[in-house]
Amino acid sequence: MKKKRFLLWAILAISLLSLFLDLPAVVPLKFKVAGYQIDWQLRRPRINWRLGKNQFTRDLEIKKGIDLAGGSQVVFQADMQLIDAADRDQALESAAANIQRRVDLFGLSESLVQTSKLGADYRLIVELPGVEDVSQAIALIGQTAQLDFRALAPEATAAAALTDFQPTGLTGADLARSAVQFEPNTGEPVVGLEFSAAGAQQFAQITEANVGKPVAIFLDEVPLMTPRVDEPITGGQAIIRGQFELQQAKTLSVQLNAGALPVPIKIIQQRNIGAILGETSVQKSVRAGLIGLLMVVLFMAAYYGRLGLLADLGLVIYGLITLALYKLLPVTLTLPGVAGFLLSMGMAVDSNILIFERMKEEERAGKAHAVAMELGFGRAWDSIRDANICTLITCFILFNPFNWSFLNTSGLVRGFALTLSLGVFLSLFTGVVVSRTLLRTFSKSQ
Repeated sequence: MKKKRFLLWAILAISLLSLFLDLPAVVPLKFKVAGYQIDWQLRRPRINWRLGKNQFTRDLEIKKGIDLAGGSQVVFQADMQLIDAADRDQALESAAANIQRRVDLFGLSESLVQTSKLGADYRLIVELPGVEDVSQAIALIGQTAQLDFRALAPEATAAAALTDFQPTGLTGADLARSAVQFEPNTGEPVVGLEFSAAGAQQFAQITEANVGKPVAIFLDEVPLMTPRVDEPITGGQAIIRGQFELQQAKTLSVQLNAGALPVPIKIIQQRNIGAILGETSVQKSVRAGLIGLLMVVLFMAAYYGRLGLLADLGLVIYGLITLALYKLLPVTLTLPGVAGFLLSMGMAVDSNILIFERMKEEERAGKAHAVAMELGFGRAWDSIRDANICTLITCFILFNPFNWSFLNTSGLVRGFALTLSLGVFLSLFTGVVVSRTLLRTFSKSQ
């Protein structure tokens, strides 16, 4: 009894939290209570958590793919003059992989990075969903982000200028990782640096040799800051403070993590692209899916009665949790991804149908309702498990997480596979745990 009550309250708490996360950023509340006019706005907060050295931030907005939201397209031409002819194809692929890593680190999922070769013309075509500012895309992709630390030359005077600083040999190549952090007192975003083992040793030597002196930090030959070294820094970590906006700090961190491009590139075309699919087409597709779901809900209620209504309640909970998970991960929704979500919702009642039919068989065999219910869940599990494993295998092949060349690499197909696989996992939870708890609590012999 205690376990059943705990599960019920846990399901209620998860459902309410998911509903809160699913709400728009601002929900106006206007109504009258006992003659009093209530005019209030419910604002959903952003998530901004610090987990050790990492920062977890989410704006809890649905991310749309380029086919739904449009974005930016930038075409680069790679300069292969200094690259041997035999190595040019590999250099182009390496540049594409580097750019893909940059946009992935920046949180732009469903991006598309393609290579193009026509004679001696080598190009990179980059499409970024949701990035409306082309200059932002160019800053993210095209800059090299070469970081180096410089110390005062021995002959420098007390009134030394930046020209009196000389390279120490410590560069961005000695970084192990970079991450956006926040000053505990001011909340100002900064960029934290963690050096490799060799870089940490060299950084310690530099700071030890320059106690009481400034050490300049340059980015792409531009001085960022010249902090004074008060004591040797032996932990292999440093902070770049530049009065950054959060977006600037994030971009810099991404560029430092991704490193320099293997070949020089220049822009030959840049443009904003609208949504590939018209708004009308998207609305009709979603409407068709919702009509299909409504038919499923009505069928379950009409055919299974009270049991069907409880299954429909589980389906609503499934939808709330799924949408909240899309915002937390986050998942970038394309139209195929929306199709995967709607399909998974329709499939979410499959397990309930198997369980209910098994329950009917047990009741026809003379079992009491409570016994038949437990036997229905227990004996239907093998079929539920095997059916969902087969679906997950298909999703794995479509998603192609290891980028095997003989399988699909399309971002749109991967979006479908991702939403469908997430739906399968969640349907196991709602179809078995949620439905079982609801049935144990509210279902009686019919």
